[in-house]
Amino acid sequence: MNVNLKLMHTFLLVAEHSSFCRAAEVSNRSQSAVSMQIRQLELQLGVSLFHRTTRRVQLTREGELLLVCARKAVAELQTGLRQIKESVDIQRGRLTLACAPTLAATRLPDILATFQKSYPGVTAHVRELASAEMLDCIRRRDVDFGIGPRCPNATEFQFQPILLDEIYALIPTCLDVVGQRENISLLELSHMPTLVLTGSSAMQSMLDKAQKAAGIALNIQYEVQQVQTQIAMATAGLGAAILPRIAIPAKLDPRVRAVPIVDPPLVRELCVVTFRGQSLSPVAARFVEMLQRLIARPEAAYDVGAETPIPLRATRTHRAHLALASSQPG
Repeated sequence: MNVNLKLMHTFLLVAEHSSFCRAAEVSNRSQSAVSMQIRQLELQLGVSLFHRTTRRVQLTREGELLLVCARKAVAELQTGLRQIKESVDIQRGRLTLACAPTLAATRLPDILATFQKSYPGVTAHVRELASAEMLDCIRRRDVDFGIGPRCPNATEFQFQPILLDEIYALIPTCLDVVGQRENISLLELSHMPTLVLTGSSAMQSMLDKAQKAAGIALNIQYEVQQVQTQIAMATAGLGAAILPRIAIPAKLDPRVRAVPIVDPPLVRELCVVTFRGQSLSPVAARFVEMLQRLIARPEAAYDVGAETPIPLRATRTHRAHLALASSQPG
């Protein structure tokens, strides 16, 4: 049976307002035109849909059944139309995001390339910013969202975790005091010159708290803004670079080796950052979905100096330390 959608729309108006007169006003038509359309629908269905009196209009049993079905059909139609619109928006949309420099130089390019293959009509604008600048950018709504470390006490923002990233030491062989051990303590690191990033307030805060808790002070010889500079200086033997695991290249120069820092274990939580209460555009939401799937793929991270992939997952000890660090006042 083919039922005209116009007739169904008129039926919904009369049913919801319990009035032919009110339905005519809402639809900007005459009452006689509304009555004619309802009569036409009843003839098509072969049943009466309303009890009509001089004082009120009431649905029949068949009318009540049709109302339930019509509402479901309209809801499904609206959902379908919305999905089509979102699909069109995604195919032709624009993506703007702010990102921590270490992530922009490592995982992000491959994820963007995968996204572009699926949505070639989307243009992307990426801003590489330190944590404080990123939050300001999100606050001004200059970007759809940010990708970076969780910042304590930034309560006006929402942090959606996507990756736990261990902090490593990149140690020159000429300064190696722990031999072939698979990790190094913060105390052992304090006995050699170190290289740290100045652009990451989250990393600086983490190191400051760890030093205070351990009762030690690192011997910081150089402060640099780019992780590539850190790696080059460590390779030259100028000191041990303290940097996120995600920033360490798959192929390392034999003059350095990378080991996780333990006692205390250090780990940062990478998140999708939005202004609290903010809704993502269809394009941004679809990219975040892909980001969550791809950023922690085991094949994306390699054991330093080997070909075997290792997953970037924090241990229970790392998670406990992360919870403790985030609960401490900044």
